[in-house]
Amino acid sequence: MTGQNKHEQEAKSFGRLADGEGAPLYQVVKRHISESILIGEMTPGQILPSENALATDFGVSVGTIRKALAELTGEGMLMRRRKTGTVVTGWAPLHNLSYFFQYFRLHGKDGRLTHSQTTLLDYQVGQATADEAQKLSIPAQAGVIRLRRLRTVDLQPVMHEQLVLPAQRLPHFPAPDELPPLLYRFLLERYDLRVAAVREQLTAALATAEDARLLSLTPPHAIMVIDEISFDQSAVPIILAHHRFTTDKFMYVNEVR
Repeated sequence: MTGQNKHEQEAKSFGRLADGEGAPLYQVVKRHISESILIGEMTPGQILPSENALATDFGVSVGTIRKALAELTGEGMLMRRRKTGTVVTGWAPLHNLSYFFQYFRLHGKDGRLTHSQTTLLDYQVGQATADEAQKLSIPAQAGVIRLRRLRTVDLQPVMHEQLVLPAQRLPHFPAPDELPPLLYRFLLERYDLRVAAVREQLTAALATAEDARLLSLTPPHAIMVIDEISFDQSAVPIILAHHRFTTDKFMYVNEVR
């Protein structure tokens, strides 16, 4: 077996789509495949199963699979080889706005896209503050869900964050032990809410005692702070977020073309 053939192992099988996933089926299939590539479950050179096998795995028609693969090929994440099949390219299209707002954008100093792991630190349901209500365009003291999370890359803590979501728009939101790590994909598939735009404010700050503890820093130490509001496909605010992270070994990439 050649080196190339060793590398081009067939990709993992995908599970059937859950009932009630709100987006068009080809978009859901596309999101599952692209997510697997971007978080490193599928690596450059891997060969996807056949269209018929994928259709069986996902429980959808071959036409749905073909449309999803065609879009991913057009965007550069996959390529077609006449004798081999559909192959993962390993190219993450950061300049493509369909992915721009949906993935953790810290890169290694060598430019590689990092794949983070998420740990839930706290989960609370409460009433919105006046500031939260104004930014989320919800009534004063409306119900909100607050999540605090820690992100690590290669077991190294790099970011902690607080997310605030409007509870009324997210009925039957999962309990802490059932919360999926890929929140944007979950919002799309469970509630048909696509994060379509983000407004960010970036500042630099000195690490607080909490920053030092969570990110394993020795004060005084500079960190980057991002305050952002994410909007759904109807331009309605859906997530209010506050991120604090170190860029000692990573850099934040924000690219539009």
